[in-house]
Amino acid sequence: MILVTGAAGALGTLIAQRLGDRDDTILGTRDPGQLQAPLPVRRLDFDEPRTLVKGFEGVDVLLLISAGYGEDDTVIARHRAALDAAEKSGVRHVVYTSLTAAGDHLPYALPHRWTERRIQESTMDWTILRNGLYAELLARIAAPSADGRITAPLGEGRLAAVARADLADAAVRVTVEASAHAGRVYELVGEQTVGGADLARAHGPHVTYEPETLARTRARIAAGGAEPFQVPMLVGTCSAVAAGFLSPTGGDLRRLLGRAPRCPLATAAQCRVRQCSPVASAGTVGSRSHGGAAGRGIS
Repeated sequence: MILVTGAAGALGTLIAQRLGDRDDTILGTRDPGQLQAPLPVRRLDFDEPRTLVKGFEGVDVLLLISAGYGEDDTVIARHRAALDAAEKSGVRHVVYTSLTAAGDHLPYALPHRWTERRIQESTMDWTILRNGLYAELLARIAAPSADGRITAPLGEGRLAAVARADLADAAVRVTVEASAHAGRVYELVGEQTVGGADLARAHGPHVTYEPETLARTRARIAAGGAEPFQVPMLVGTCSAVAAGFLSPTGGDLRRLLGRAPRCPLATAAQCRVRQCSPVASAGTVGSRSHGGAAGRGIS
């Protein structure tokens, strides 16, 4: 049996949709009543470890979508609880949605690396999916204003962004073929890079890109009501893009998909989100809707 955690989040929802016709798959979320899905749903709350051992009963393959909404110690505690319970319940294989190696400079990288190490030291078989940053995230960070300006602290940096849908497709393939991917670490970054000026052109001839300072962005986010830990998450992401650390591309995603990845620029340009406020952008970095417990990282 396959169990997918974080089924109420954006990535988890896409994965659940793709697995919807299988009779060997169940979903996990901390609030089953809020999840409309064709698959069976179990209550899993990583903040309440007592719910987990029973929740993992009968599970052979666990797709653990990171529960990254929170401070490092909170996220690590959630992942520790989930993995401890998975081992006790007899889970044989865990697939984990981690963060690209290029993201080691990001403020939220540490819990991912801790979780990778815990998984690799476990009694279970494992596969690590090191997801690149979403094109949808870039669309929120660099959304045009009403007067046609994209203002973001990305400098001239570029991001090897990936479409969330491609990451969902890759996760599904690995999960249903778990034994064929045991002991593998996949770097699921894009094959093309996108910068602020590219986004402006994609939105049309009347949209311009105007880089701003990190300090100004930090002030806007803080003033917009973001939680304290969200501010460095978002600002750190922009800083890493601007400095060029998130531009390396790769081919693992194409190999897993068996096709070319979706165009990140087209994905970002088509992402018609609400007007991007600092808090909305921060919410993309850490949304309460994702993860088996209460959150998600941007991976």
